[in-house]
Formats: sequence, structure tokens, C-alpha cells
Amino acid sequence: MAKPLLLYTSTTPNGYKVSTVLEELKAAYGTDVIDYDFEKIVLSTNRQKEPWFIALNPNGRIPVLVDRSHEPSPFAVFESAAILLYLVRKYDLEGRFTFPTGSDEESELLQWIFFAHGGIGPMQGQAHHFRYAAPEDIPYGKKRYTDETARLYGVLNIRLEGRDYLVGPGRGKLSIADLNAFPWVRLHQRAGIETLDGFPNVQAWLNRIAERPAVKAGLAIP
Repeated sequence: MAKPLLLYTSTTPNGYKVSTVLEELKAAYGTDVIDYDFEKIVLSTNRQKEPWFIALNPNGRIPVLVDRSHEPSPFAVFESAAILLYLVRKYDLEGRFTFPTGSDEESELLQWIFFAHGGIGPMQGQAHHFRYAAPEDIPYGKKRYTDETARLYGVLNIRLEGRDYLVGPGRGKLSIADLNAFPWVRLHQRAGIETLDGFPNVQAWLNRIAERPAVKAGLAIP
């Protein structure tokens, strides 16, 4: 029997954002509240450019979430951060991974989501491209995007001083702001940042999240 949600995904940071949040929500609330199927999209085959996929996401990128429980017809959500917001608004019944609507904490949550979505992801993605996919060696491109990724890690390191997580009172609590950034930062070596020794708060944060059973389950998908 088909489950209420269907995730089209691949082995990329943006895909892992959604699968880790789905697994955290499953662990928190149980499969009676939220459950999903997934389908792996092999990006090298360009299935994400086929008409059926473009009908779900005109941008032709993963991840895409299809809410098959939506009435009167299934509803597709694309852009990883938008999917995270959709999931918590519909399924995070107790606000375990978000904050009250209209609160300062909700504003901070959105700020850090946009920071990662508009900064870490694109800059680190370009660092990966120039290091592994560019048809010619362009030292300037590699240095430019590795340096910018490192600068953004420095911003995270400042924020995480004296904190366990990015948002919330005191030392904070795990939220979708953390899970939106974590899958990129865990691949820091691919961006040319061999260690996080220069960012000890980021390293501790990364380790803390990586140890969570639901995060481990999410990183095993697809």
C-alpha cells in the first residue's frame, strides 16, 4: 500500500536534508502520523529532466516531495528548504523541530534556513563543481568557492559559540535550521576544507547531529 508521502531524491546534500527531517519526524511522532516512500533518481540518467518530472518541478532538480494524502489531489513541493517548511507545518504537531508562529525564534529559524539555502549550499556546490566536475582545471574557481565556504563556516562558528544548535533559547534545540545546513557541512572535505579544526563549534555541532539515530537513518536514503 502506498504511503502518504513520496520523496524523489538522490545521494546529495539537498536530498539528505529532506530524508533526515522525515526520519526525525517519524521517530518523534510515529508512522501513524507520518510515513513515506522514496524513489531514487539517478542524476546521470537525466530522469529529472523528463516531462513527468518537470511536471512536478519545472526546475528539474531533486528533491521533490509528493503529498499523496493532499485533498482533492496530490500536491508536489520542490526546493529542499520549502519541503522542510511544508513538513513541519503539517506534521510537527508539537513544534519539536520548529518554533511558535510569529515568535522571534521562528524569525531566527527562517534567517538561518535562508543563510544556508542561499549561502552554504550554492557556494559549497560550486566548490564541488570546480574540484570534481569542471572540464578544465580553474584554480581561481576552486579557491574562490572554497574560501567562501570557509567564510560561511566561520559565520556558523560564531553563531554556535556557547550553543548546541542554531536556534532556540539557551543552548538552542535541534530544528530544521540545523538539518538544512548539516548535510552540506558534513561534506566539507569535498569542498577543499580538509578539517574543521578552525571551526571547533561547527565540528562539535556536526558530531552532535551525526550521532542521532534518525539522522543516520535519513543518510541511508536512498
